[in-house]
Amino acid sequence: MRTRAKKFQAIWTLVAGVAVTAMLASAPACAKKPEKMAKRPMVKEIPDSSWKHYEKPDDAKLRKELKPLQYEVTQKAATERAFQNEYWNNHEPGLYVDVVSGEPLFTSMDKYDSGCGWPSFTRPVNPDVVTEDVDKSLGMTRVEVRSKYADSHLGHVFPDGPGPDGLRYCINSAALRFIPVSQLKSEGYGNYLVLFQSAEEKDTVSKPKTEIATLAGGCFWGMEDILRKIPGVVDTVVGYTGGTTKNPTYEEVHSGKTGHAEAVQITFDPSKISFEELLGYFFRMHDPTTKNRQGNDVGTSYRSAIFYHGEKQRETAEKVKAEVDASGKWKNPVVTEIVPASAFYRAEEYHQDYLVKHPGGYTCHYLRP
Repeated sequence: MRTRAKKFQAIWTLVAGVAVTAMLASAPACAKKPEKMAKRPMVKEIPDSSWKHYEKPDDAKLRKELKPLQYEVTQKAATERAFQNEYWNNHEPGLYVDVVSGEPLFTSMDKYDSGCGWPSFTRPVNPDVVTEDVDKSLGMTRVEVRSKYADSHLGHVFPDGPGPDGLRYCINSAALRFIPVSQLKSEGYGNYLVLFQSAEEKDTVSKPKTEIATLAGGCFWGMEDILRKIPGVVDTVVGYTGGTTKNPTYEEVHSGKTGHAEAVQITFDPSKISFEELLGYFFRMHDPTTKNRQGNDVGTSYRSAIFYHGEKQRETAEKVKAEVDASGKWKNPVVTEIVPASAFYRAEEYHQDYLVKHPGGYTCHYLRP
């Protein structure tokens, strides 16, 4: 990193001059800075990692695969709004990868609150995973940061960061995809777990062990509003899953052509509520006997489904479904799908905690006796 820092400072001095460097150096101190640059454990590289063989598709395909903001940021070097993006305030341990190619870029271990409103990092996961170049847009001179394999625009790097190297990588959330530590192995990034071993050990003492459940039962606004209030539920995120289209928009999912269902991904503490108990709430908050429909909402995106994470969840889901079907509480057969969990795409920000933002808004969900 020392060599890299010197190289960066040379670029910065060349393109920005002493006056700009002095201005940035005099900027207010950043809050919650890492105390020191910790020595990073060695990550064993996997030669056949998919991102190392990434070939950039044509523009039309990129537009289809990426959400509009992701496309504008990564392909057109746009900048998302400060404090109104997905990861600026994310404190969960995990890995940040390129949203286009999946190549690893940054870790939560190097993330800090710089007060700027965008995700800020002191260094990339490896010095060679990003490239830097002069950016003279917007009437100023900065150092642009791009990913190595996909050549995605990520953001900029400034010499006003904490730590011995003094760098701040200011990155757009729209250029990133976040993978929690608990999902690194299942998503093919198991070799990066070594970076979080000490953090995981600390978390086992300070934080409860959590599990993930993914459920679909109609419009996710109402489902999330009930689920987030259940004791033992730690977090909820609404999104799209079960289909084939990558990074779908709400409009695309609503068209019924993506195969995705509106769903809620639930993080829960199994010491306070079991997966079986969670399913008890699930079968009470929606009608599991109406195929592709909940109330006034009609279409495959409103289907009833349990996306299981592992064999144990599958067995539990089959058991609870059979019990509900045999209980006589519903006149018609239960049609809830039980299928393996697949890629989950977080929905647009205005959908998150919708009924918290809009009390009295539309919902067809309620807890039945």
